[in-house]
Amino acid sequence: MKPEDFTKETLALLHTKLGLYTLLKSRKVNMEKVIEEINYMHALKAHQKELIEIQNWVIDNDKKVVILFEGRDAAGKGGAIRRITEYLNPRHFRVVALNIPSYDEKKQWFFQRYINQLPKPGEMVFFDRSWYNRAVVEPVNGFCTDKQYKIFMSQVNDFERMLVQSDTYLIKLYFSITKEEQAKRFDDIKSSPLKRWKMTPVDERAQRLWDECTGYKMTMFAKTNTDFAPWKIIKADKKSAARLEAIEHVINMLPYK
Repeated sequence: MKPEDFTKETLALLHTKLGLYTLLKSRKVNMEKVIEEINYMHALKAHQKELIEIQNWVIDNDKKVVILFEGRDAAGKGGAIRRITEYLNPRHFRVVALNIPSYDEKKQWFFQRYINQLPKPGEMVFFDRSWYNRAVVEPVNGFCTDKQYKIFMSQVNDFERMLVQSDTYLIKLYFSITKEEQAKRFDDIKSSPLKRWKMTPVDERAQRLWDECTGYKMTMFAKTNTDFAPWKIIKADKKSAARLEAIEHVINMLPYK
């Protein structure tokens, strides 16, 4: 960047604690990336303050909020949830990431184990993957029968309508990445001893099953993007922009003001 590229606002941000930390944390300084990261962190902090106001509104008014985070493997769902919940009161929110269903759960109505995780009044629940596993992941990987898939697709809109009619705010986010970006993130995960645990057999098959996933995904959007529970598709190749967009959508969908 040239000296004339620095605005008063940019210089002011650089002179904050956050700006100085971002500038000095790396030996090699790329000023464009530094400015971009400072702007991102500045916007993120402002949004996180607003999320605290939202949580206070939820608590004070006994509201119930459900936010679904869907998307392909390595799309950044978990990172977005961590940024959203970072400063929230942990006594009034839960992150739900259900494991493989137990023997008993497999015999129950499919939605039963998700109903057990729904928020009580004054609580927010964040689903890191949700009942929409049955719309894409399960049929693609052979984890459910065609009959089970069709029953789910015939019931899911009614299920969500009942949630909304029961005074539950339902927000559905889908993080969309390209095949190339997913491959890049998988390589990064495999090469890192700290991240390697994230790779699952489903992840290993994701690139090979990409086109099949796309077909099921498009069917999901076509049949479940309803007036009362619409999808918000977020382009997630750039994690920072995706996180901000996700938070902004949550803020805009809740009438806390």
